[in-house]
Parts: sequence; C-alpha cells; structure tokens
Amino acid sequence: MSSSRAELISKVQGGGRELSTATVMLHTAIAEASGLSAVESKTCEYLARLGPLSPKELTTLCGLAPASVTALLDRLETKGRVRRVRDPRDGRRLTIELDPSHTAAVAPLYTGIAAATARLCERFDDEQLRTITEFLDGAVTATQQAAAEVTNLAEGDDGGARR
Repeated sequence: MSSSRAELISKVQGGGRELSTATVMLHTAIAEASGLSAVESKTCEYLARLGPLSPKELTTLCGLAPASVTALLDRLETKGRVRRVRDPRDGRRLTIELDPSHTAAVAPLYTGIAAATARLCERFDDEQLRTITEFLDGAVTATQQAAAEVTNLAEGDDGGARR
C-alpha cells in the first residue's frame, strides 16, 4: 500500500472517530434536552425511522443484550415514549411502537443538524453523494457488527472476558 493511500485511510479512520464523538455528544445533548438517556433516545430514533419493531429486532439493531433491551423498553414505556402492542392474530408476538407525541416533541432539536447536513450535501455532485452514501452504509454495518461483538464479549459468549 502506498504511503499516500495509507495516509488517506488513516485520515478517514481519524475523521470517522471525530465524527463519531461529535455525534455522540450531539445526541447526548438531544437526549438530555428530551429527558432521555442517549440509548433511550437512539432507540426511539430507530422506531421513528423504521416503524414498529419487535424486541428481538431492537436487540439486533442496538447491539445490546436481550435483558438490557427489556429494561430499556420498560423505562421508555414508563416515560410514555413507546408502547408494547400484542399482535391480535398471534398474542405471543409483540411489537414496540413509538408514541407520535415523542416525534413531535423532539423534532425541533434536530432542525439545526438537518439544515447543516443539507447545506453540506450541496457541495457534492450526485456521484460523490452516491460514494459517500456507500461508505456510510458500510460504516453503519461495521459499527453494528462491532457493537454485537463487544456485547458478546461482555456476556462471555467467547468463554473469556466478562463485565
């Protein structure tokens, strides 16, 4: 690998770390402003973006242990942000729905970042935006896989490290 390519990859990785940290800080501020923890807030974001999900689907998306997701959903339900809904055809099947009032309450907290991102996108042509989107899709997948791996290690699934 050439030195300049290695430097570019290093810059991408460093930029990803900086973006990740800035994003965590932004979402922590949004969560606090809305009376939620960061994990609670992002779980609501999954539901807002993807629609009703099963607890198992949330476990996969969040990369958390099933017991942690159950406790998370208990907190969100107590706070009136989500509701558990039983499937009328199969009472064993449960979905988690976001309360619409939550979306309305937090939407103003996202207007600044949404506008800034839209302005940033204007600097790039369609092909560049497709490349950026491809990279982001891959980065999301890699991050979700890494979260699952960390959860598995923490649970001792490898027979090794435990919390």
